[in-house]
Amino acid sequence: MKLTGAQLTIRLLESEGIRIISGIPGGANLPLYDALAESTQIRHVLARHEQGAGFIAQGMARISGRPEVCFATSGPGATNILTAIADAKLDSIPLVCITGQVPASMIGTDAFQEVDTYGMSIPITKHNFLARSAAELLEMVPQAFQLAASGRPGPVLIDIPKDVQKELIEVDALPQPLPLDATPMADQNALQCAAALINTAQRPLFCIGGGVVHANASSATQALVEKAALPATMTLMGLGALPADHSLALGMLGMHAQRFVNMALEECDLFIAAGMRFDDRATGRLAQFCPNAKIVHIDIDPSEMNKLKSAEVALVGDVKEVLEALLPLLETQSHTAWLERIEQLRTACPVVTGDRNSLSTPEGLIHQAAQLLGADTPVTTDVGQHQMWTAQYYPFQRPRRWLTSGGLGTMGFGLPAAIGAALARPDSPVLCISGDGSLMMNIQELATAVEERLNIKIVLMNNNALGLVRQQQELFYGARYIASQFPLAPDFTMIAQGFGMSAVDLGAASDPKAAFAEALLNPGPCLIHAPIGANENVFPMVPPGAANAEMIGGECNTCSCV
Repeated sequence: MKLTGAQLTIRLLESEGIRIISGIPGGANLPLYDALAESTQIRHVLARHEQGAGFIAQGMARISGRPEVCFATSGPGATNILTAIADAKLDSIPLVCITGQVPASMIGTDAFQEVDTYGMSIPITKHNFLARSAAELLEMVPQAFQLAASGRPGPVLIDIPKDVQKELIEVDALPQPLPLDATPMADQNALQCAAALINTAQRPLFCIGGGVVHANASSATQALVEKAALPATMTLMGLGALPADHSLALGMLGMHAQRFVNMALEECDLFIAAGMRFDDRATGRLAQFCPNAKIVHIDIDPSEMNKLKSAEVALVGDVKEVLEALLPLLETQSHTAWLERIEQLRTACPVVTGDRNSLSTPEGLIHQAAQLLGADTPVTTDVGQHQMWTAQYYPFQRPRRWLTSGGLGTMGFGLPAAIGAALARPDSPVLCISGDGSLMMNIQELATAVEERLNIKIVLMNNNALGLVRQQQELFYGARYIASQFPLAPDFTMIAQGFGMSAVDLGAASDPKAAFAEALLNPGPCLIHAPIGANENVFPMVPPGAANAEMIGGECNTCSCV
C-alpha cells in the first residue's frame, strides 16, 4: 500500500492503541493533521496553547500509565511544548510528542518557524528522533513507544520535517508494537542483605516514591509494610500508593510534611526508599537526612543509586518485582515500641489543622471537596500553597488519582492535566485545585474543557497573590513583598462564564456550603471561586537549605524542632 509519511505516522499511532491526541496545527504539521482527519480510531482535542496540549497528554498518561501523544508544529509550537516535555521527564511520565519541522532541505537556513527542536529537546527527553525519510518512521514510532514506557518511563520526541510527512512510500505491512524492554532483576545476594536489615531493624521507615505508582506496586507495597509492620511515609509523588487512612501511613515527608513525620526520620535506624530519588524537597539538607539510618534503595534506574545518598543495599529492578521478591524473605513483625514512639511524636508535634467546617480556609475546602467527591476522583493541582495544602489534607486512597507537577513545579499544569484526566476517565468527575497565579498561566484551556464538555471542577483558591512566593518573602526576606501581590483582581467567575463555563463565587454566595455542593455534584465543567486570606501560610515548613528537623510554623510541645 502507498502511504505518505503523515498517513504512516497516524496508522502507526492507531496500532499503538492511541485514541486521543491533543495538539495544535500549524504550517509544518498540516500534513499530519490532514492524515489525522482520515482516521476513524483517533480523535483530536484542540488545545489553546501547545503547553496545554502537552499537559493534556500528561494528564491522560498519569491516569492510564501508558504513553499518550501530543502534536505541535515547528518553531514556537515546539518551544511552547518543551515545558510540558521537561515536566514529564522529571516526573517520569511516558509521553510521545510529535512535532512538525521545516522541510529537510531548509533545516539550518533559519527558515520561517525553524528552531533546532532536536537539539533543544535532548536534555529534557528520554530519547528523541529527527526523521530524515518516511521509511525511518516504520522503526521510529514503535521505538518511541517502547522507550517511553520501558524501565523508568519518560518522554520521547519525534521531529518530522514537512517534506518527510508528504513523502510517498510503499509499505508492505505495518510493524507490530514492540514489547517493553526486560526489567533488570535485583541481585539475589542484595535481596538477602536487604531482608536481613529489615528483619533486624528496630526503628525502620518505609518511603513510598512515585516509582511505586509507575510500577503499579501499591498492592505489593501494602503487603510488605503490613507483614513487617513498617510505618510508611510518602514523597509528594507517592501519595495515594498507600491509603491515607491506613494504620501504617504517616503521610508526606519533607518540606511541608507534618513535623512528627520529619522527627521520626531523625530517629529511624533503617530507611527503605522505594522508587524515590532523594529530591531536595523530600530530604531537606541532604547531609542531615536520616542521620542515624542505614538506607536500602529500590529503583529501576541504576543512575539513581548512590547519586545523592549512599545506600547500604542498592536493589536495581522493577519496584513491584523487587517488593514481591522481598516479601517471602521478611519476618512477620509488630514493632510495637517503635510505632508507640511515633504516636508520641505525633502527640508532641501535633498536626497543623485549620477549620474543616469553613469554606474560607484551605483545609475546609479540601476536606469538604473530598467528602463530596469520594476517594476515586482524580485530583490535579497547580504549584504553590494550594498544592501543598492538598498534599497535606486530601485523603488519597488509591494510586493514579493524584496528579501534580513534582520535579519541575510547573504553574499552569493543573487545568490542562485535569482535561487529560477527564478524557482518560470520562466516567468520573475530576477535581482541579488551583491558585489565582497558577490558573492564569493556562487559563485559555477553559475553552478546551467547555468544548469537550468535561466534568471538571476547578476550585480556585484566590488570595490575589503568588502565595508561596509571598510566604517566603514574609519569612525570609523581611516581609519585602516584591512582585508577589497582584494589583489587579480579575473577576474569575465572569472570565469562566465568558468561556461558556458555569461559575460559582463562594465569597458572594448566601449559602456557601450548598453552592459548593451543587457546583461539585452537578455534571459539566465548573469554576468555583473560593476567596482565602492573603496571609494564609502553609505550615509546617522546612526553610530552604535547612534540615528537615528545622521546621517552622505551628506548635510543638516537647520535640527539638523550632
